Amino acid sequence: MEAVTIRPIGILHTPFKERGGIPRQAAGAGDVTATLEILSEYESGLADLDGFSHIVVLFYMHLMNSVELTAHPPWDSRPHGVFSTCSPYRPAHLGLSVVRLEKVEGNVLTIRGVDMADGSPVLDIKPYIPSLYPRENIRTGWITGKINGMTESKSGQR
Repeated sequence: MEAVTIRPIGILHTPFKERGGIPRQAAGAGDVTATLEILSEYESGLADLDGFSHIVVLFYMHLMNSVELTAHPPWDSRPHGVFSTCSPYRPAHLGLSVVRLEKVEGNVLTIRGVDMADGSPVLDIKPYIPSLYPRENIRTGWITGKINGMTESKSGQR
């Protein structure tokens, strides 16, 4: 299969200069604030984004330099395949975070709940629209009951 080349649309400016200390997930990042600077040629694409409370950020984890196909999540004592986890040691080093959008000023977005390294290239942004994502018959596999009381009902709903 041929390699895919993706040109970033922007860059993240966060307090996390090194891999150590980055929160594991955006949900655990609390009030950590950062800015997302969009390249000027894409600024017009930000029109109307300020009406959304949350955005989905797809980014490249540029500080990652290794791949592990077996992950050892902190919520379980046994290893799992990387694709059944949120481990950063992924083959393509892609990250996806849902963060709170505080404001949009020109080509700069202020975001909160950040679990991304400073200097991470941003590949795409989308509004977070809960009703577009499945909410029924969700199964959470091996992680059921291990994070913040995550459970499934008998019907498979969370």
